[in-house]
Amino acid sequence: MKETSASPLRFALAGMIAMAVAMGIGRFVYTPILPGMMEELHLSAGDAGLIASSNYLGYLIGAFAAAGGWAHGRERVVMLGALASSGVLTGLMGLTDSTPAFLVIRFLAGVASAFVIVFLAAIVFSHLAVAGRNGLQALHFSGVGLGIAGSSLMMALLVSSHATWVAGWMVAAALSLVGFIMTALMIDRGPALASGSGREQALNWSAPLVKITIAYGMFGLGYIVTATFLVAIVRQGGGSRTFEAMVWMVTGLAGMPSIWLWQKIAGRTGLYIAYALASLVEAVGVTASVALSLPIGPLLGGFFLGCTFIAITALGLQAGRLLSPQAPRRAFALMTASFGIGQLIGPLVAGVLAERFGGSFFVPSIAAAVVLVISAAIVWSAGHDVKQQVREQTRSST
Repeated sequence: MKETSASPLRFALAGMIAMAVAMGIGRFVYTPILPGMMEELHLSAGDAGLIASSNYLGYLIGAFAAAGGWAHGRERVVMLGALASSGVLTGLMGLTDSTPAFLVIRFLAGVASAFVIVFLAAIVFSHLAVAGRNGLQALHFSGVGLGIAGSSLMMALLVSSHATWVAGWMVAAALSLVGFIMTALMIDRGPALASGSGREQALNWSAPLVKITIAYGMFGLGYIVTATFLVAIVRQGGGSRTFEAMVWMVTGLAGMPSIWLWQKIAGRTGLYIAYALASLVEAVGVTASVALSLPIGPLLGGFFLGCTFIAITALGLQAGRLLSPQAPRRAFALMTASFGIGQLIGPLVAGVLAERFGGSFFVPSIAAAVVLVISAAIVWSAGHDVKQQVREQTRSST
């Protein structure tokens, strides 16, 4: 029996809401709540980095687990279960003050967010493809920025009422529940098209693919330092609680149109140049966050972070798929693994360096900026290699 058509806009909006819950809140609400936790629980920078890395380890493992075919035909159920779990785990963070418990909860939250991202994309993107509305993917990804902006507004309101860090987690959990209900009502079916069950070919380990993979991992390491510690940097600099929320809101608002913006830029410059340019812009923001004083430094850091990191994530995956068209799922897993390892290492190294330099995040942030610049250079080199290959193929065919 033929399935009735579904509204692509409705699915894109549902994807936006679910991404806001799973990513903007589930993964990144830790950033604006962290300073209060460090202050009231006496967590060190190393502790904070370890808790963050636990979440990223969960994401890495979850992404690999989701890549299998075990959920075929059950994508909607698994996605909604993971989305609900993300909200519950967010609330559990406010019910303990134990670092080991934080590590376990954030690890499981990372697994849940990975499941949501993978299965949500399988559902939403298939319906957009059937309707010929792939451009609505930008709306789907804007949910990350929406969640970040929403969580910053939440923290601003809580700060104004002198609420503790515990309230931040509990209110975030309540918002997640609302988002879950909306998503469940709007996504009423699974993927429109079944994924191919045939075994993919082995990856073609070309020089550009190797370079992009390395660069993507370096991006994961470079962006996550600011994404994790930006609000803590504001507090170290003497910024008010309201200003902390403002900086994080700027990050989220800048992230919402970022996919659309950088896809436009890529259409003019080419994918690899756009990717490299976005990495350089992000490096400027990471540097500004610690090199310039309040309020300019953190505001620039938040703005440049927001307008690049979601887009670079998408551009990197796009490049990986283009470089391995015969094995797109393997390429996705490879890129995700590289990215996941980078963002797992980043907070750990940043926390250790911060403790070594008196608790300051200046040295870790500058190191992260250098990593992003090197990543940009590698991406540019990969793009140059691709152009050379195209020229050689053109000559051989004439």
